[in-house]
Order: sequence, then structure tokens, then C-alpha cells
Amino acid sequence: MIYLLEDDESIRKLVVYALKSQGYDTEGFENQDQFWSAMAKKTPELILLDIMLPGEDGITILKRIRAAADTTDIPVIMLTAKNTEYDRVEGLDAGADDYISKPFGIMELAARVRAVLRRRAKEPTLSEYNIGPLFICPERHETRVNGEDIALTYKEFMLLRILVENMGIVMSRDVLLDRVWGLGSERENRTLDVHIRTLRSKLGPAGQLIHTVRGIGYRLVEE
Repeated sequence: MIYLLEDDESIRKLVVYALKSQGYDTEGFENQDQFWSAMAKKTPELILLDIMLPGEDGITILKRIRAAADTTDIPVIMLTAKNTEYDRVEGLDAGADDYISKPFGIMELAARVRAVLRRRAKEPTLSEYNIGPLFICPERHETRVNGEDIALTYKEFMLLRILVENMGIVMSRDVLLDRVWGLGSERENRTLDVHIRTLRSKLGPAGQLIHTVRGIGYRLVEE
């Protein structure tokens, strides 16, 4: 079952019809009361969530979903009319699995739905890392140091995740720039250094786990 929370009736009807035609059991809701009522009765496999909603917005709803133990693992794709990096990062930082900007094609939406469901099918358990005072759960976008939640930007989290998942391995500057900023990011060398410095500062006592390997890049080492 896929749930869609979208206040625009034309978009809601189109998406529900399109996903049903692809074989997905889908139900659409025009307001938050209908959505939460349905959530209390049945847990969906995936949620499509509009960001711009009257009253309780999509980011707030997403945070509620992630905060509840019985819904925290439900995949969520954000639908947004805003196409700025800030809005995309805000949704991803709040725990969204993917986003799609309006206007979007139905085939693209169906492909995103398939991709998210496929990823979740291959991830029966969450990856959790405990390294000294540092805890990180990549799937939930959670970072804690000595039990305290740490707020990281999307790129800071990506950097930390890459270093954690390759603990002990030196990650070259080129690899980090490519994986976080994309190809052609030579101009971002200074940006990488600034992000690493800020990341260390935010992590406090766990920041010392990130070592600089001069002339090459960075690595994370358990001490």
C-alpha cells in the first residue's frame, strides 16, 4: 500500500491513477486528518508526501513519522514545487528517502517509487555504527555523540557517512569531492576543507576521529 498526502486534487487523482495502473495499491488524502487516521489503521509500504501543505507542512509530518517507533522505517518520497538545494536538503536531513520536484512526469515518479521500494527490499536491517563516542545510522540520517543528537547538513552527513563506511581507509580528496559534490568539482577543494573543519567542530569529542592525511585526503580512525 502506498499513501499519498497531496492537497491539490488534480495532482492527487493523477498520481493515484498512475500508480494503480502500475500495479501499486494506492490511496490519496487531501488533508492531514485523513492521512493520520489512515496511518492509525494501516501502515503503508511507502509514503508520498507533499512539502507545501496548509497547516502542518510536509517536513513537520516527516519528522513525526521518523520520531514514532512504529513508522520510523517507512520510506518517504517528498513532492515539492520548490526546486532549491535548501528545500531538497531540508527534506533529506529530516529523513526523506528521496524527493521529486513538481512538475514531474508520471514515468519518473513510478521509477522513483520502484527504486525506493527496491532499496528497502534489499535492506532488511538498518546499518548502525558505534565508534567511540560517535553513533551514526545512515538510513535514518541520525548522528549522535555521547548520546546527544548532532544536527548536520546534508553534505556534512554525506562526508561523515563515507568516512564511517570506509573506516581506517584513506579517502582521497578527489573521491570525496566526486561522491559529495559530483564530477568537475576541482573548484570545491576549499569547500571540502571547510566542511571537514565544521564537521569536526560539530562532532565535538568525536571530531578527533577524523584524521588528515597530508597530500592525500582524510580517514576516520577509532581511537
